[in-house]
Amino acid sequence: MDHESGHNDLSEKKLATMRDVARVAGVSVSTVSRILDERLPASRSASAEKVRQVANELGYRRDYVASSLRRGDTGTLGVLVPRLTDAVTAMLFEEIARAAARRGYFAIVATCGDSQEHERIAVESLLDRRVDGLIMSTCRLDDPLPQDLRERNIPHVLALRTDGFSPSSIGDDELGGYLATRHLIDLGHKDIGLIGGPDFASSARNRRTGFERAMKEAGLIIRPEWCRTSDFSISSGELQGAAILSQSQRPSALFAVNDELAIGVLAAAHHQGIVIGKDLSLVGYNDIPLVSRLPVALTSVKTPLEHIASNAVDMLLNPDSKHNQRIATPSLIPRRSTLPPHK
Repeated sequence: MDHESGHNDLSEKKLATMRDVARVAGVSVSTVSRILDERLPASRSASAEKVRQVANELGYRRDYVASSLRRGDTGTLGVLVPRLTDAVTAMLFEEIARAAARRGYFAIVATCGDSQEHERIAVESLLDRRVDGLIMSTCRLDDPLPQDLRERNIPHVLALRTDGFSPSSIGDDELGGYLATRHLIDLGHKDIGLIGGPDFASSARNRRTGFERAMKEAGLIIRPEWCRTSDFSISSGELQGAAILSQSQRPSALFAVNDELAIGVLAAAHHQGIVIGKDLSLVGYNDIPLVSRLPVALTSVKTPLEHIASNAVDMLLNPDSKHNQRIATPSLIPRRSTLPPHK
């Protein structure tokens, strides 16, 4: 008898179905499905509130696997970044994950360095997991992968970098480079150098273009020996910074096209006894949280990552061929690392 009773208790605890919710709430199953679909705007009607209340009381949990099979999607977005040790791409992924969650989607991330081979492997791995679309911050200007994705009609959006063809959510990097350089010029600097990122990244190339535009507009000479190309790492910033600062004649100011390069320059300057702000003014880019807390707070161009991420998710879920690119406006954040040239 006790055994029979225990068996009945277990059967009574089976998971409530959408049909159960519909029956108790007095509405159709399709109405319940629509109201409880987190991807749709939440209805505040009395009927919707009742459905949610009944679902909560019955302990109903949406079966995402079953619903994804019916819809032909999985409610997941694949995000590809070069590396998560880079503060900017890690912050971008967090913003994308939040923007996706607001729309009822879950974001998963993969990394590939800046290797085209690893990028393609990572993309195929994400697609094998049936993600509903891709957001990629790995695009190279010499990369055939975005074109391949377009030809295969795979939903994707490029973020931070663009190839100029696929849907892209980026910052106005040329304007950012211009603002950084113009700031130094307005302080009175004439001898200004650049530590640029890799030429394959549209972000680095456009920031360099902004630097060149500001210099030419002011009638200042761009000296090749003060302009170095590198990757985006701290170690490259230190290496290239040391090469520029060890010259017999060095610039009074440097623009580094990301904050990690600028942090490397800080290390190089420290090793040579050069005081940032006094002997050398320095501007970075992206305004990661660390730079405002350095011993000499770094002037930086702030990239609106939240807007870039939100735009990328929106473009992926609501494609519009008429608006293939969304560009977020950066802003300059001046701090103690930039002062008028020391006389």
